[in-house]
Amino acid sequence: MKVGFIGVGNMGGPMCRNIIKNTNHEVVVFDLNPDAIKACTDLGASAGASVADIAGRCDVVITSLPMPRHVEAVAAQIGAHANPGTVYIDLSTNAVDCAQRVHAMLAEKGIRMLEAPVSGGVTGATAGTIAIMVGGDEKLFDEQLPLFSSFGKNVIHVGPVGMGSVAKLVNNMLAFCNAAAAAEALMLGKMAGIDLGKLHQVISNSSGNSFGFGNLAAKAFAGDFKASFALDLAHKDLRLALQLADSVGMPGLIAPQVMALYRMAQAKGWGGDDSASVIRVYEEALGQQVRN
Repeated sequence: MKVGFIGVGNMGGPMCRNIIKNTNHEVVVFDLNPDAIKACTDLGASAGASVADIAGRCDVVITSLPMPRHVEAVAAQIGAHANPGTVYIDLSTNAVDCAQRVHAMLAEKGIRMLEAPVSGGVTGATAGTIAIMVGGDEKLFDEQLPLFSSFGKNVIHVGPVGMGSVAKLVNNMLAFCNAAAAAEALMLGKMAGIDLGKLHQVISNSSGNSFGFGNLAAKAFAGDFKASFALDLAHKDLRLALQLADSVGMPGLIAPQVMALYRMAQAKGWGGDDSASVIRVYEEALGQQVRN
């Protein structure tokens, strides 16, 4: 099978390289960054000339892109150049209505689609342990399960197209709310005078523990906010989750406050830094740093 992969950056790159390493498929890649392409071709992939080139000669076309507008634009090119029967898999974190529009547009051209947002960050993408939440036809999901399993550990079919995005946005909303609560909790511990290493040990082994806490504490204690998952991307995901809540008429009491915290961090110029930079809002406001 010939697999095209469009968008081989921080997340797409490691996922693509796991496909190259773990399958016998011919893989063709395209990205706007030549270095990202080279990291895949060094392992045996070939470089495509464009989105249109990949769409026209691959059996399966995969995308991993930053924003819904990028997904829609690239999918339009795929729709214009792919052959009927081509399978399109989008791994991006997307808006529900965007995923559904793309699915409907491609279906008119005989192109089958699965949306498959992922969770686990760059670390999980590299290790091949990411969770993949797949929306789309269940028979098509079963057909593509070996491909998914080549770069993800927990592959879950969650319903029709749109439900993958619902699952991802709900998951990320919860993770960001946990991280914001962790920032507040650690600053409280700091100001109350407890040894932060001991506090971390307690929480890591108690009911307050979460992935959000562990990631934020590690970044804050080291004072290292180099992006593994940029704050701007977290803001985008949380904004999409709040739009989803608005579309179904669900009032939010916690997530909108977390969104305000992310916006404050962006206003400080930290959008390109790690999403754990939300703790820096507390640090700057209170004149204290959470370090261990």
